[in-house]
Amino acid sequence: MPEPSARERHLAELAAALRSRLVEGRRLEVAAGAGEVGLAAAARALVEREAAILSGAEREEVVARIVRDSVGLGALEDLLADPAVEEVMVNGPGTVYVERHGLIEPTDVAFADEEELRNTIERILAPLGRRVDELSPMVDARLADGSRVNVVVPPLAIDGPVVSIRRFGAERPGPSALVARGTLTAAQHDLLAGAVGARRSVLVSGGTGSGKTTLLNALSGFVSPRERVVTIEDAAELRLRQPHVVRLESRPAGVEGRGEVTIRDLLRNALRMRPDRIVIGEVRGAEALDLLTALNTGHDGALSTLHANSPADALARLETLALMAGVGLPHEAIAEQVQRGIDLVVHLERRQDGSRVVAEIAEVVRAAGTTAVRTLESAERR
Repeated sequence: MPEPSARERHLAELAAALRSRLVEGRRLEVAAGAGEVGLAAAARALVEREAAILSGAEREEVVARIVRDSVGLGALEDLLADPAVEEVMVNGPGTVYVERHGLIEPTDVAFADEEELRNTIERILAPLGRRVDELSPMVDARLADGSRVNVVVPPLAIDGPVVSIRRFGAERPGPSALVARGTLTAAQHDLLAGAVGARRSVLVSGGTGSGKTTLLNALSGFVSPRERVVTIEDAAELRLRQPHVVRLESRPAGVEGRGEVTIRDLLRNALRMRPDRIVIGEVRGAEALDLLTALNTGHDGALSTLHANSPADALARLETLALMAGVGLPHEAIAEQVQRGIDLVVHLERRQDGSRVVAEIAEVVRAAGTTAVRTLESAERR
């Protein structure tokens, strides 16, 4: 990582010193909810008074640094302003990586020390009503723009606080756009359009960052606008274009350990909301059994995602998750529900060049008394 120039160090040190004075003088105003405009004006007045020797451009840069480090995301502000950045990964105060176009690369961004990083984390979580400390050293939350943030702090994080911010831009590519990008082939597009339109239940599988949520959102474009759609997510990322959509989001337990609402709770309630179609952002726990029960009792046409390495692995993992419900059903009964409830598995891969590709579309079949898959469409490996 290149060393900052003497000018950059000087401006950073000056901004930090003036920010400390400004924060001290405005502590009561900030506690009362002073707005960003007021803070910017106060910062500008302080810089004009204490650093008049600097050029106009340098004074404006110092003001921007003070405001950024007081109410923004500090050193991360510029990275998150870049629309090409898909994910920001902070591995302690001195190391920050980003993902652009599916590829991870280092940046020259760094925090002065662990305290500055912790202050940034506090500014991220405070508006969300969440906190992270030694008693609760992990937190997962959604920002106002829909981005997902995960924080782990010491003692669990050995080298200092770790922050991951996964961005979800305003653009949600539709099926045709995914064909243009190379994620889908024309044949895969037509196959999925027919399957979703015919109310076949589709499970989207793949690894982390393979584009499962993006594809799920695109597949929803094949749902009839006449249908009532209920979406259920841990973090509300889907942006469906249908006119009749009900969006539900789970809630973690509060500081006192109460108030948790799980995906399973929401799914059970959604079945009482007269849905034509249920869309679950991700199946990752015992709610798998409730989903299979719904699919086998008239609620067909569901769409969901699941982490897995292949279509066959996706079905095996779905069965395992359903068994986690602990209701005593034998594995054979769960497998039977999977065979009858899931119609297609669409598997995504992220290739070495960063591209996301639908590697396989498989149909769920019964073979030799067990659950199996039969490939319908596959992409050539690049």
